[in-house]
Amino acid sequence: MACAGGQHPACGGPPPEAPFNIIYSSGTTGTPKGIVQSHGMRWQHVCRGSRYGYGAQTQTLLSTPLYSNTTLVVFFPTLAFGGCVHLMPKFDAVRYLALAEHRRITHTMLVPVQYQRLLAVPEFGRFDLTAFQMKFCTSAPFNPSLKADVLARWPGGLVEFYGMTEGGGTCILNAHEHPDKLNTVGQPASGHDIRLIDEDERELPPGATGEVVGRSAAMMVGYHRQPHKTREVEWFDAVGQRFIRTGDVGRFDEQGFLVLLDRRKDMIISGGFNLYPCDLESLLRQHAAVEDVAVVGVPSKQWGETPVAFVVRRVGDVSDEAALLAWYNERSGKAQRLAALEFISELPRSPIGKVLKRELRLRLNTLVR
Repeated sequence: MACAGGQHPACGGPPPEAPFNIIYSSGTTGTPKGIVQSHGMRWQHVCRGSRYGYGAQTQTLLSTPLYSNTTLVVFFPTLAFGGCVHLMPKFDAVRYLALAEHRRITHTMLVPVQYQRLLAVPEFGRFDLTAFQMKFCTSAPFNPSLKADVLARWPGGLVEFYGMTEGGGTCILNAHEHPDKLNTVGQPASGHDIRLIDEDERELPPGATGEVVGRSAAMMVGYHRQPHKTREVEWFDAVGQRFIRTGDVGRFDEQGFLVLLDRRKDMIISGGFNLYPCDLESLLRQHAAVEDVAVVGVPSKQWGETPVAFVVRRVGDVSDEAALLAWYNERSGKAQRLAALEFISELPRSPIGKVLKRELRLRLNTLVR
């Protein structure tokens, strides 16, 4: 549209670095922080949608909170490409499957515990889910065996995003294209620079294990009114480029797929050995009685720290704690043996499915010696 005198109005709109929204962190390791995301960061999430079949015919079903970045990663691209979003006020596995069938859902975002509960529905196979084109997952560790079960029983592609609400580097695993890489979180997304650093913040060579840091066009402005907290998660390379620290420990395999080991803060140092809880949890999951599990480190006068497991039993299982503890310790390395094992009805989780290990530590009223 031309203005009087034949002049055209200047293009408006905020610059890419201008704040768009504030998303609060889950607070799994402390007090939640306000993460200021820019217009440019959110636009990058929308642009990614072109690779996953979003369009006017898209029907997206979401059951995670709208205040979560997990939800918005799929919510905004659906709207931007002209699709329809169906929002569940509360997640219910049977209700979700019924809606997916009735509305001919094509896209969804679920956290791992939701996939687990959906596949556990006895009537899962009776629902018509053939309209699904793409299913997404993020926010919490996605067990390889659960990924394999989703691929085997649920039509459509499966994509895992690994990254942070703070932005930085993202890895993407197109699980339906790489069924032999389900133990990884995929490869760095296009234009994303992901590196590993040691405890002295020195960059590590290929094949080494270290903390994951990332840089991309999708990076937070900073934590709202907490510049000191912002500085804590920034790392700068030799030429001054800014990266975001994830707090996760990982390594790249020979094909450049990122294998995550655990949260740096959750690593247990017992008798001088570094123990990654995910390794211990993986062994416990091999027992038929184990539905869900989390391992935490607790103080020990003898070892400094020692691992304790919290286990959710499968429905109907009658195993006792002592027998399961003995089964595990017979199969683990000496340094990885559990000091104790406790059955729990349900693991404490955030609204988007992250296990709140700090709450598990608080349950232990006495120190394991």
